[in-house]
Parts: sequence; structure tokens; C-alpha cells
Amino acid sequence: MKYLVTGGCGFVGCNIAAQLIERGAGVAIFDNLAREGTAENLKWLKSLGEFELGRGDSREESDVRSLIERTRPEVIFHLAGQVAMTTSMREPRRDFATNVLGSFNLLEAVRQTCPEATIIYSSSNKVYGALAHVQLKEEASRYSAVNCPDGVDENAPLDFQTPYGCSKGAADQYMLDYVRVFNLNTAVFRHSTIFGGRQFATFDQGWVGWFCQQALETKRKPDRKPFTISGDGKQVRDLLFVDDCVACYFAAAENIKKARGQAFNIGGGMANSSSLLELFEFLENELKVKLQYTQLPWRHSDQKFFVADNGKAESLLGWKPRINKREGILKTIEWAQQNLK
Repeated sequence: MKYLVTGGCGFVGCNIAAQLIERGAGVAIFDNLAREGTAENLKWLKSLGEFELGRGDSREESDVRSLIERTRPEVIFHLAGQVAMTTSMREPRRDFATNVLGSFNLLEAVRQTCPEATIIYSSSNKVYGALAHVQLKEEASRYSAVNCPDGVDENAPLDFQTPYGCSKGAADQYMLDYVRVFNLNTAVFRHSTIFGGRQFATFDQGWVGWFCQQALETKRKPDRKPFTISGDGKQVRDLLFVDDCVACYFAAAENIKKARGQAFNIGGGMANSSSLLELFEFLENELKVKLQYTQLPWRHSDQKFFVADNGKAESLLGWKPRINKREGILKTIEWAQQNLK
């Protein structure tokens, strides 16, 4: 089996690639190495074994086409993209070109070169916008969804908001339409929060890892300047540890006859949900620190609640999360400790 991982030096991509390399599979990685941490992840992957590296830009049709023609992959995990909502607000053209045009270039190259290949696309919960249909209840440390006891399923109405939501949503829909129109084998994952090792978190992407870093910095320098949060800290996401995320990609590829043409909400589920305030409480107790932060206004179109209902993935793919949030956060703290500068 020949695999291609686009964005293969990014956080999730390198974790997928690592497991494939360790299995002895034929692996090609495509990445422009522009994001912080990708060079370090590439070095790490090289220490694990052999793979083919295609350095290029998904926005360039020729880069994508030559890669597909050269590697002829049977399975493509498409994770290359612009991943931060705040960046999309500052640079909407770059966001569009990377997420929409880059994904379109991949679909066309596959359609014309190896149409039997499987493509699993990394989309986002942001395709659901503000989730106006969810009835929220404000509690002491979180928002809860009165009418979604198991989380949000795939019947939630699409409502693209922010350039990021529009670009991920457009690519999401292209992926699904190429099944209907061109009979390709594509499936879409609408992700919530993914976290864990090899994630070089920043203030606008990778919030669990970022706040683990802030807690460790506070432990090292108790009098440091307070960090910032957007909103009141009660916003809720479900936490999916990266190893479970990788397992889901493999499950979709193995069950592509069931998965093709389908979108799946993929996250840690209700049992692994957490607000910012709840994460802070855990970090304070675990690291014996007192976190000091200041509040900024809410980010534009920030969902106060999103937890994925994984029922469809469990039914069709036989997948569900195995690593609970406590274990995952402890592993993330360990990773952050190793990389604290």
C-alpha cells in the first residue's frame, strides 16, 4: 500500500506518517515546511525510517500534479492547509488559496491520474458556524448544550463563518461532491480539538498545548506577566488525543466503502470535553501553580460549545477514542516540558 500524507510534517500529519513508517509502509510526504515546528518534525521522521519527501506548495498546481504522478498513492491523508482562524482574518487570500485551491488541485490531480485512490480530508467543526440551533446553558465553569446531550452530530446545518470557516467548508464540500460527480473515494473529518506530542502550539492554534506551556512557564517564573484568553473561559471543546486521531484516519482508509461520500464529526466526545477554566483547574492542581490571566473580547464567531457526537464514526468505522483527557493532558505536559525554551 502506498500512502501520501499532505502536510506530513505538521502536527497530525507527522504522527500519521510516523506510524506508517514504523509499519514499513510506502510513504510519501508533501509539505512546504513553512509552519513553525515542521523542520523539527521532519528531522524526527527521518530518524524513524525511510520515506519520500516532496517539498512543494499545494497552491501550485504543478507541484501537486507532479507529486501525484510520481508517487501514484493508493491512500491520501490530506492535512495540508492553513489551520488558524486568526490568520484567516488577517490574510483571507492566503487562507483561500491554501485551503480551497490547494484541495481542488489535489482532487483534480487524483481525478486525472489515479481516480481509484482514497482521500481522507481534514476539515473543521467551524463549518457549522455559531451553531445557532444549540441551546446553551451557562454553568459555573462551562457552557452546556441542553439539546445535544451526546454532542453535535452531522445533521447540524452548515453555516460557514469567518474566512477560515468558508475555506475549510468549501474544500469539505468539494471533497464530498467529487464522490457524486466523479466517483472518487473521498471522506471528510470535521475535527474539534486535537492535541498531543509533536504539536508546536501557538497562541492562536493548539490551545491545550499552548496553555500547558503557559502553566509550565508560570511554575518556572511565578511572577511572570499574565497570559491572555479570549472570552470568559467557559467555552467548551472535546479533546481528542492525537494517537486516537491517527487511528481514526486508518479506520476510514480501511473502511472506505462505508466512509466514501460521508462527513464525520470527529472528537474526544462528551466524556473528554473541557472548558478553558476546567483545563486551568486541572493544570493548577497537577503542577501546583496559580495561573494568572487577563480576558480579551471573544474571537469573531467563536463557538461557546462544540463537542463531537462520534456515533456515526463508531457505527461505520468501528472507531472511538481510547485515551481519556487526563492521560492525554499529562502526555502533553510531558511533551511541553521537553520543548520548553
